[in-house]
Amino acid sequence: MRSNLLVLIISILYLGAHAQNESTGKAVPKQPIPAIKDTRPGYEIKVTMKPFKEGFLFLGHHFGSKQYLVDSVRLNDKSEVVFTGKEKLIGGVYMIVYPRKNGWVECIIDKQQHFTIISDSSDVITKTQFLNSTDNTLFGDYQKSSYELGIKFKALQDKLTGATSKDSAAIRQQMANLTTEMNAYRDEFRKQHPDHLLSSIFTLLKEPTIPPAERHPGGKYDSAYAYQYYKSHYWDGISFTDERLLRTPVFLPKFDRYFGTVLPQSSDSIIQAAAPILQASKSNKEMSRYVLSALTDKYVNPAYMGQDKVYVWLFEKYYLTGAADSWMTEKYKKFIFDRGYSLMANQLGEKGANMEMIDTLGKSRPLYGVDAKFVVICFWDPTCSHCQAEVPKLDSIYQNKWKANGVRLYGVMTDGGKENWLKYIRTHNLKDWIHVYQTQEMKDADAAANRPGFRQLYDVYQTPMLYLLDKEKRILAKKLSYEQLDQFLDVSLKKYPSP
Repeated sequence: MRSNLLVLIISILYLGAHAQNESTGKAVPKQPIPAIKDTRPGYEIKVTMKPFKEGFLFLGHHFGSKQYLVDSVRLNDKSEVVFTGKEKLIGGVYMIVYPRKNGWVECIIDKQQHFTIISDSSDVITKTQFLNSTDNTLFGDYQKSSYELGIKFKALQDKLTGATSKDSAAIRQQMANLTTEMNAYRDEFRKQHPDHLLSSIFTLLKEPTIPPAERHPGGKYDSAYAYQYYKSHYWDGISFTDERLLRTPVFLPKFDRYFGTVLPQSSDSIIQAAAPILQASKSNKEMSRYVLSALTDKYVNPAYMGQDKVYVWLFEKYYLTGAADSWMTEKYKKFIFDRGYSLMANQLGEKGANMEMIDTLGKSRPLYGVDAKFVVICFWDPTCSHCQAEVPKLDSIYQNKWKANGVRLYGVMTDGGKENWLKYIRTHNLKDWIHVYQTQEMKDADAAANRPGFRQLYDVYQTPMLYLLDKEKRILAKKLSYEQLDQFLDVSLKKYPSP
């Protein structure tokens, strides 16, 4: 029940909040309440949470898409606990979590960190009181009105099912009116309470308003102009030094939407957009770390080919320079550096590293010795079950299509042993490949000379793995399936037809 309620309240954050005025029925925020000054050190939060009389209550907070616990206290027989600490808590939306961790009551922790919460899990909306905290009095009012608004929206949505066209239009108009009312409420709340965390949340959720068509170039609607306007105003009013936003459930969705759908998905566009955000957050350690970590996690194994260029940019600008050393663990740092050095050597458009290999007869067959319009590199292991399923399919499309179009297949054995490798080649008749591998002596020589091996040079962390190189050995595509590579080759062959 509590989880459903949370979803409803969070959804209302995106719609807006309202409080009913008895005389007009319009959404209006309550008038400012004189703030309670709290100069005491640390925090002390007294909680009465009925009906619980045994076990622990937990103090936690939102952070990105997750929730984290920071304190726990055993309940007494009066359903009471007191959370205390010598250090102030970082501002954000916090939770008093039930003993079984199956629900919670939310509160604001910011400048006021000595207050009381009285609540009942049977109805946290109407039965929650906040004492000695103007921040939470306003937050509680917001939660109550948000819940009421959610009920109204749900009722209107239910009416849409099976409604006539005429009725649907009327219902949608009612919903639009409520949305307008909500937006007006949020704007007024921000004026009355500019320092309140809710004001920052409302600013975060505010969507850019596209100018009317008559103000577009040429006096008529221009979709390109509308998009550029939306993109350039997406972060208007947002402070990337306000670390309180990290401890809310709304910052990460906006961040992910910006980098996932609002921006063009080219690596250069992403880098251009990420740079000012990273710069803006630089003066706040917590926000700077979060933004850098979020971008790192997103692009270390990106959704689209070539976006690992963003990771390489982050690695060179922030990790190699030592800018992140103060907060990285040794384990995380090793991961970051291992991935960074692996990805630096195989960026799209750059020349792939040469590989000194020998073939099945022990003859030297370096990659740069292959003279072909296109070279497909296949890193594979004859004992790998996925390779055993995919390599014959790759061979079929090579024999029946690619070979006739000037493509050579350079197959690199990564593991599995020479005897297994030779047996698989013979059994599956993998002819006309350039089959190569490295002896242990060759690998040892690379290590002794401190030369990176092919695994690092081509970021080979799984098999099979495919690369497509042009005649000059520039990397055109990488880490695609053979079907995707075939489609990519079709485009490339049209772009570079045979003479």
